[in-house]
Parts: sequence; structure tokens; C-alpha cells
Amino acid sequence: MTKNSIGTAAQLRDPNYTPALAKAIPLGIQHVLAMFVSNVTPAIIVAGAAGFGFGSNSPDFPQLLYLIQMSMLFAGVATLIQTIGFGPVGARLPIVQGTSFAFIPIMIPLVAGKGVDGLAALFGGVLVGGLFHAMLGTVIGKIRFALPPLVTGLVVTMIGLALVKVGIEYAAGGVPAKASGAESYGSLLSWSAALVVIFVTLALKFFARGMLSISAVLIGIIVGYFYALAVGMLSFDAISGSWARSAAFALPQPFKYGFEFSAAAIIGFCLMAFVSAVETVGDVSGITKGGAGREATDKEIQGATFADGFGTAIAGIFGGFPNTSFSQNVGLIAMTGVMSRHVVTIGAIFLIICGLIPKVGGVIRTIPIEVLGGGVIVMFGMVVAAGISMLSDVVWNRRNMVIFAVALSVGLGLQLEVMNVAPGAPNALQHLPDTLRILGASGILPAALIAIVLNLVLPQELADEATDQVAGGMSGNSQNG
Repeated sequence: MTKNSIGTAAQLRDPNYTPALAKAIPLGIQHVLAMFVSNVTPAIIVAGAAGFGFGSNSPDFPQLLYLIQMSMLFAGVATLIQTIGFGPVGARLPIVQGTSFAFIPIMIPLVAGKGVDGLAALFGGVLVGGLFHAMLGTVIGKIRFALPPLVTGLVVTMIGLALVKVGIEYAAGGVPAKASGAESYGSLLSWSAALVVIFVTLALKFFARGMLSISAVLIGIIVGYFYALAVGMLSFDAISGSWARSAAFALPQPFKYGFEFSAAAIIGFCLMAFVSAVETVGDVSGITKGGAGREATDKEIQGATFADGFGTAIAGIFGGFPNTSFSQNVGLIAMTGVMSRHVVTIGAIFLIICGLIPKVGGVIRTIPIEVLGGGVIVMFGMVVAAGISMLSDVVWNRRNMVIFAVALSVGLGLQLEVMNVAPGAPNALQHLPDTLRILGASGILPAALIAIVLNLVLPQELADEATDQVAGGMSGNSQNG
């Protein structure tokens, strides 16, 4: 579909322009396909961390189904808030919202092994964190100085590093199989399904064009799904059973899992809201630059941040996870050149419809964990790559290297030490109160706080020393040693 067949150059750059429905609907669905897998993956990861059984006969099946359903529904609702807006809320730009990966390392310690009981505190944190996120809209322009690429790049890299382990565990057979000591864990069959997804995704990403390239991860998982059927990892009986147990239509239930205000959850979600807000600012700027050739206005940035927060808070009431703008859709707008917010509104309506039909979630739930693992490895690897890309904008002098080194060492060290200790065994944070122990276990919040504080406190004069001086000093020390 060429740009000329959709509208004139001036129309394409106008957020208020609406292409003919015959063209707008495929463009809207294209936005959904680009983010669909990434949007539902956090729900599956959190459910797995909570200890939910994934089988269609598991007593946890309805809960997993509901979390997937809410991920789709409230991604659509949050997107509508962005595209349509009300009052100062919403950028009124083609911004696609979806479940944020950034909060997963915070959510996992909150629910780990607690089943449904851990969800009350989690969603209490989502609600309060969302309201706090919305409040950031009033000051987002004033706090950006405290979050330069050194800090945001470090945090995004840490998020990816915290999640890559999940991809490997999924590809090898899943956490339940690992915990039970199943012989199938890490088998060639398990890895083969994940590798099929990875290879298909890479092939499409590098050798295909247009929609095939944009939906590479989704198509890779679909191919992996059929591979799993062919080799016996998945049966038609399991699919039909999941379909039969899923309702044709269901409305969200407010406070389904109760509500609990946990200090660890609230502090964690509020602190990560800063990172999510900065990410949204970057995405809004990318959309206006790539789609309209201009800088984003203060009103658009403020409205987008308000929508981010209120969308998250509403999701928390009904059992949905934190929402943020999806960067992959920013690239899609730059590629198609279609700036119409109404095209994204159509995609949002499609997401809402899917979220109201649990049978869609029932089919998603039947994806073998190994197949999902292949897609997760690619997605979370891209999170790390995005963080490194942000860090490429940093001037690597002695000052910035020290900040990065200390923050990364403490954050990644805590993450590796605390999260990999067997239950009941001593760990590096065992003497801290529960709230601080949960916050420190992710490694991301300690790293972010250290980077922010050092960036504000260390004198700028240190920045005058060039990288070659640092490298030369290190080389000299190694030779003297």
C-alpha cells in the first residue's frame, strides 16, 4: 500500500486526517500485529512467577486467561485515551499503548510463588503508581534534566538483563519443569521449538519487507506453534479444551483480586514511573519527528504522560498491568508515513474487542512455553540493545564511566545474587526490611537511584578528562600490576 494511495503528503502528516476505511482498517490492524505478542507476554511471565499452572485443566486456568484478557482490553483503552483524549489528558497523536516490560522485574518479586494471593498488592501498586505517573505530567519538562541518556540507557539495559534469563528458562521448558526437575527441561525438543521461532523471526526481520518484517516475532511464534503441533509438543485436544473452557464474551471485574497497599509495590511502581514517563517523552518526540517532521509540543508531551498514568491506574482497578507507549509502533509510523491518530484508534478498538472475548486469550494460552521462549529471547534481547543504543549518546569520560560502573555493579550484582538464591537460603539483603529487600532484589531501582544521585552530585569538572585518559590510565595500571 503506497503513501499516494492513502492520501496527499500534507494529509499524511496531519494527525486528524482519516484515510478511507478500506485503507484505515488494515493500517490499524497492522499496528496491533506489531505489538500483540509484546503486549500479552508480561501477563504470562507474571502468572508463571506467581506459580500458576498453564494446563487447560489447571485450577489457575481462568486466572491466567483473565490476565491475558485484561492486557489486551486495557492496552486498547489506554490507546484510546491517547488518540481521542479528554481535556488535557491524551496527546491526540497516533500513540499505541501496551503492557510495559519495564515493570516486570518489579512485579516478579511481589508475586513470586504466592499464586493469586500476591496479586492484591501488585494491583494496588499499579493503581497508585499510575496516579503518580499521571502527576508527573505536570512536571515532566522540569525533571528531564535528572534523567539523561546515561541514566535512562543504564535502566533500560538493566531491564533487559533482568529479563533475558526468563527467555532462556522458557525456551528450555519453563520454570515449573525446572522446579520439578523434569527430564524434559533443556531437552533438544524444547530448544528446537525456540530455535524455530528465533530463526524464522531473524529471517523475516532481515530478508523480508513491509508487514512481514514488522510482524516478524508474531509470525515466528505462529510458525513455532505449528511446529509444536507437528512434533507432538501440543495436541489438538489441548487447543479444543482451552477453547471450550473459554467464554465467548466477558466483562472486566473491578477489584477481582482484592486490593492491598504494599509499601514495596507502591514505591517500586512510582520509581519506575519516572523511567516509563521518559520513555513516553522519547516516543512522542519520535512520532512527531518521523511522521510530521516537527518537534513535539509541551502540550502533547504533557497529555501523553497524563494518559500513560491514567491508563495504568484504570487497568490496575480491573486487573491489568502498567501501560506505556510502544516504541515499535513509532518505527511503524515512520515507515508508513501515516500520522493519522484515527488509524491507531481503529487498532485500539480491535484490541478492546479481543479483550472482551476470552476465547482469544484461550488460544494464546495454548502457545507452548518453549515457543513463547523463542520470541521472548528476541524481544528481551532487543530491550538490552535499545539500552545500549541510548548509551551510545553518552560522552564516555571519567565521570560518566565511574557513574555507570558503580550503578551497574551494584544493580546487576544484587540482581544476580539475590534472585538466584534458593528459597530460605541467606542472601545479601536478608537483614533489610521486607520492603527494601523486595525493591533491592530487582537490581534496577538501586542502579537507577545510584546513577541519578551520582549524576547530580559528582562535579562536572571531572567530565573534562577524556576517555583516552581513562583508557590510558587503566592500561598503565594493568601493566604495572
